[in-house]
Amino acid sequence: MRSVNKVLLMGHLATQPEMKMTPGGHTVTTFKVATNRDWSNKEGDSRPTADFHKIVAWRKLGEACGEYLKKGSGVYVEGHISNHKYQDKEGKNRKSTEIVADVVNFISIKKTKDADEITLVDVPA
Repeated sequence: MRSVNKVLLMGHLATQPEMKMTPGGHTVTTFKVATNRDWSNKEGDSRPTADFHKIVAWRKLGEACGEYLKKGSGVYVEGHISNHKYQDKEGKNRKSTEIVADVVNFISIKKTKDADEITLVDVPA
């Protein structure tokens, strides 16, 4: 059996991208994407909620994300889930989950009188 680790997200940037250089000279950019969804309580009332996802983009894609994306931008991300274990400054064991981006697109929304026209625009990488 072949395994699959694939994530597709469409939402808005919840944070300004933060671009850094690794000691090896590679660019890494991190940002959070908010996705919205509704759920219903037992009375049937619809309740909105938001989930926040940590995104990591490396090298040329990381450079492009750091340059072109801004907090609040609509974005589409394809990638895979990566889990890490580490020790914090107090020596406690911690876990972190992030999505490593393979593809990032801007979402451009053009409002018309009949409907919203949604276009995906590649982040140049």
